[in-house]
Amino acid sequence: QVQVVESGGGSVQAGGSLRLSCVASGYTYPNYCMAWFRQAPGKEREEVARIDSALTTSYADSVKGRFTISKDNAKHTLYLQMNSLKPEDTAMYYCAIDAPLFSYAETWYCPLEYTYWGQGTQVAVSA
Repeated sequence: QVQVVESGGGSVQAGGSLRLSCVASGYTYPNYCMAWFRQAPGKEREEVARIDSALTTSYADSVKGRFTISKDNAKHTLYLQMNSLKPEDTAMYYCAIDAPLFSYAETWYCPLEYTYWGQGTQVAVSA
C-alpha cells in the first residue's frame, strides 16, 4: 500500500522561502512520476512541478525560476524548494506519485491524473 506524506509547510512573508518534503512509502514500481500540486480556496488544483525517473523536470509558468523540484533517491524523498514566495502562492500543497504511462524516445510520459496522493501541507504567504 502506497502512503504519501508531505511536510514543511508554514507561514512566511512575501520574498521568503520554504522547502516542502514528500515521502512516498510502499511504491515498488521501478519508474515513477512525482509531482507537486496546489489548490487555493475557490480555485482549481494546478500542477506546480513534476519530476520523473529520468530526473526530467517541468514547472508551471507561474513558478518558473522561483521553485525547484528535486528527489533524493537515497532518502526516497521529494522536495520542492520555494524561493521568492508571493501571496498568490498561498495554497494547500499536495504531493502525488504514479507510474508513467509510457516511454518514447527516452522521454517518460506522465499521467494527467495521479493515483496516490498525500494529505497536503498548507503554505501561507503574507504581503
